[in-house]
Amino acid sequence: MLEFMPIVLFAVICIVLMFGFPVALSLSGTALLFAGLGLGLEALGVDANFDSGYLAALPNRLYGIMTNTTLLAVPLFVLMGVLLEKSKVAETLLDAMALMFGSLRGGLGLSVTLVGMLMAASTGIVGATVVTMGLMSLPTMLKRGYSTSLATGTICATGTLGQIIPPSIALVLLGDVLSSAYQQAQLDMGIFSPKTVSVGDLFMGALVPGLLLVAMYMVYVLVIAWLRPQAAPAADRQELMEELGHTSGIGMLLLKGLVPPVVLIVAVLGSILTGFATPTEASAVGAFGALVLALAYRQLSWSTLKEVLRSTTNVTTMVFLILIGAALFSLVFRAYGGEHMVTDLFEGMPGGVVGATLIVMLVIFLLGFILDFIEITFVVVPIVGPILLAMGLDPIWLGIMIAINLQTSFLTPPFGFALFYLRGVAPESVPTSAIYRGVIPFILIQLGMLLMLAFFPGLATWLPAQFG
Repeated sequence: MLEFMPIVLFAVICIVLMFGFPVALSLSGTALLFAGLGLGLEALGVDANFDSGYLAALPNRLYGIMTNTTLLAVPLFVLMGVLLEKSKVAETLLDAMALMFGSLRGGLGLSVTLVGMLMAASTGIVGATVVTMGLMSLPTMLKRGYSTSLATGTICATGTLGQIIPPSIALVLLGDVLSSAYQQAQLDMGIFSPKTVSVGDLFMGALVPGLLLVAMYMVYVLVIAWLRPQAAPAADRQELMEELGHTSGIGMLLLKGLVPPVVLIVAVLGSILTGFATPTEASAVGAFGALVLALAYRQLSWSTLKEVLRSTTNVTTMVFLILIGAALFSLVFRAYGGEHMVTDLFEGMPGGVVGATLIVMLVIFLLGFILDFIEITFVVVPIVGPILLAMGLDPIWLGIMIAINLQTSFLTPPFGFALFYLRGVAPESVPTSAIYRGVIPFILIQLGMLLMLAFFPGLATWLPAQFG
């Protein structure tokens, strides 16, 4: 029984999390409990296969987390996203897009997809994007006669783009973890001057798959509008303008709503992709730019600023507490020999690296039902990442596959997080079954994207190679 302690530890943490306990405390508390059990058994003379020397590395791990400059991008990108949300940039942008495309069949669906993409690029948080788009666009789409399933499916799917569209917080965290895993894998293979993979590389790798997903979403909406015009009817532009309360015309609305956020996102992302700035430096520029936009739109009162700072602090504190809990879990897992157990399991698996990758992707997909991307990034990826990378997988390709896999998991009924977020803000007249039906085509699109990446890895690796 004691040789299976790593599996028991992982299973207990999943069970504790399913009961709704705080993630950071669940990780650290369960890990400390198992560490105490191992030390207690060793003191009684029982061979628990527990190497307590791993625990001595905890202070250095915590110091490394607190001094990691890459992770400084997390609070700054969160601040940028929350400021853009509070300054009503997204609301003005959605109005402008709706007036531009609303007279086309499926036009409102296209508007939601494009605005959701820009929201994803600015906030990078699935919950924030789904809730914001649900509150702003769902009532309008339903009022204009859109199919309930198409409207809710589009909103949920575009909300999950925050996982893959850079600059995404998920990619920042995943890039940091994969960088460490890649270096560890190379050291395990005897390469003592290891290559590195940066968050910027992951951003570049995500750009083509992310834009392809957006394009496929839009094509799906247009196909539905063509096959079933009653599911995505065209809106009368004049009526829509009067309903939204804009009399200054589409041009002025676009100038006000589209240009500033697009310039900000291009400046942030462009500076990273061209190597002009690191993700941390670019996140500082983004946060400052969002502050300027909020001031320009006259949406930055003292109470709003306090709310923005409080929200940013809450998210940042949660991330770093989970990081600390995950570091403790990782050390205890390794102290019980979990790393060697996983390595032996993968090496003995039929299908070699392909079989191992399929199993890991399936496990991550299932864990996405009960864990958020932060927990999976810091708990699962450090365990399986070095082993898969030592088998020869490209770190950028693996990172993009994990990100899209989690994006699909968050969209899949009945446990997908995006579905819960939309259900919380959707009118009671919208049945949950309609939300579930609506996301199925988008899940198939995302699975298709995963297959495309599996057969054509260059979709993720070509752009980083050009700038590398």
